[in-house]
Amino acid sequence: MKKRNETYGEEHRDYLRKERRKTVFTVGMQILLLVQFFVVWELLSHYEVIDSFIFSAPSKMWESFLALSREGVLWRHVGATLLETVIGFLSATAIGLLVAILLWWIEPLRRILEPYIVVLNALPKIALGPIIIIWVGAGKAAIIVMAILISVIVTIINILNGFLSVDPDKILLMRTLSAHKGQILVKLVLPSNVSCIIAALKVNVGMAWVGTIMGEYLVSREGLGYLIVYGGQVFNLSLVMCATVILTILAAVMYFCVLILEKIVSR
Repeated sequence: MKKRNETYGEEHRDYLRKERRKTVFTVGMQILLLVQFFVVWELLSHYEVIDSFIFSAPSKMWESFLALSREGVLWRHVGATLLETVIGFLSATAIGLLVAILLWWIEPLRRILEPYIVVLNALPKIALGPIIIIWVGAGKAAIIVMAILISVIVTIINILNGFLSVDPDKILLMRTLSAHKGQILVKLVLPSNVSCIIAALKVNVGMAWVGTIMGEYLVSREGLGYLIVYGGQVFNLSLVMCATVILTILAAVMYFCVLILEKIVSR
């Protein structure tokens, strides 16, 4: 028995080593691909295969980054956009989860509101921009509201679909055991949809950034969206690309934070 356990232990360690090697290889190739992309971009710009005024270049983007840092405005713009996105992300997730629970709890209400939710999901939220500005003012509040509107409907739909997909036989069993609706929600529906809620968080990361940047396009005087708009107006494509790359990095970091949360919850 001891030898068999040792054999199983060695096989498990071999499996873990292979998985680690696969992970290292995948991450290494991803980094190499990204580096090659920027190297090719820089070479094409350096040898004037592409127009650096229109397409910019990694070296010019770096110069723009250093210039913003020297002026002391970079972190103000980054902090403004990050704060607005995080508030919009957390608010949309919380509101979406609570509304999904309410619609699951009250079936007649779900049937009444379902077509309106579908219509709101199809509505281009940017069309509500002028109304949002009139309602809450041309400031951070308008940007956060835009981020929430972009994310919340998708959150409600995804989480509610997860709630409704719970095995009805399990619900019937709990009712047979005299469980009330609150117990069914807490002990069955929510635990069964942890993966669905995490998936909604992953979607919300991108949606919150989209909503924030859209809001900054409309009313902002600071933030990465403001830098992109300003750079486009003065034909400074290096500034536009620099702000876009920073935006991409921040979105990736936020997404990886959700992945870490997923690992913690799954354990």
